[in-house]
Amino acid sequence: MLLLGVLGVLAFVALMVGRYMIPPETVIAALLSSVFPIEETWAATATSAVVNVRIPRIIAGLLVGAGLAISGASFQGMFRNPLVSSQILGVASGAGFGAAIGILLSDSLVLVQILSFVFGLLAVGMAYGLSRVRSTTPILMLVLSGIVITSLFSALTSMVKYVADPMNKMPAIVFWLLGSLNHVSAPDLMILGPIIAVSIVGLLAVRWRINVLTMGDEEARALGVNTERLKVVIILLSTVITAAAVCMSGIIGWIGLVIPHMGRMLVGPDNRYLLPISVLLGGAFLIAVDTVARTAAPAEIPIGILTAVIGAPIFAVLLRRNNPGW
Repeated sequence: MLLLGVLGVLAFVALMVGRYMIPPETVIAALLSSVFPIEETWAATATSAVVNVRIPRIIAGLLVGAGLAISGASFQGMFRNPLVSSQILGVASGAGFGAAIGILLSDSLVLVQILSFVFGLLAVGMAYGLSRVRSTTPILMLVLSGIVITSLFSALTSMVKYVADPMNKMPAIVFWLLGSLNHVSAPDLMILGPIIAVSIVGLLAVRWRINVLTMGDEEARALGVNTERLKVVIILLSTVITAAAVCMSGIIGWIGLVIPHMGRMLVGPDNRYLLPISVLLGGAFLIAVDTVARTAAPAEIPIGILTAVIGAPIFAVLLRRNNPGW
């Protein structure tokens, strides 16, 4: 309940602050006027800023942050490795390459998002196929395959940036790869929002099975869990979440790595509680970071920069707390 309250406060603050500061009473009035027939006695720009600009960004931040956090927590449970994130299988690098190709070929945001989503799924499919050994998927092979595919698509993205127009196309590619919620629109939320939300619910539905999977494949099979099918489900849902998140906001790192660790400090390693708490923490964290990104400087700061600047020290502190002998 406390986290829900914090999330609500952060969302309300995000509605007030920005290039155009809006008093809290005007924010409430603007929200009510979008539902009820209330006569507007305030500036119309306030209603437009709240309803058409800030609410979509807040919803997008909530979905992307929650999705990346629960994907990272699920992967950490499946891989039995706390250093794993939602991007371990190459989905982010593949989606980034797809977006770079889209920006290079066209100015259409729809094409960029489609190619980003498709190449994100393709990258994970390649990693999964490469890791298959005699109808099984060893965890170590998955990790190594993810590293290979990530390096491949990162190199391809660098090649696209090398041949791109340095005056127009390359800055657009770089800005996309750094991550931002600046271009989120209502149609994006209507298409990608349900995809992320349904996938989050799917991971929450199998969270108790992830507990069994952390015991090891042999022990999990002895308890009646179909480990290969469960791995496919976790990988598929996490990949869809991350690919859709990259389509919406570009590449945003560290959330899938740091937030699950923060969740473990609050509720422990039990995935029945860790995954729901990661959803709330991830959503609140990204809303807060996005608010800072659009208010801390004259020009908007890419979110990926801030999550790295904030996430790295937090992760270092968490490592020190969990390893007092260092």
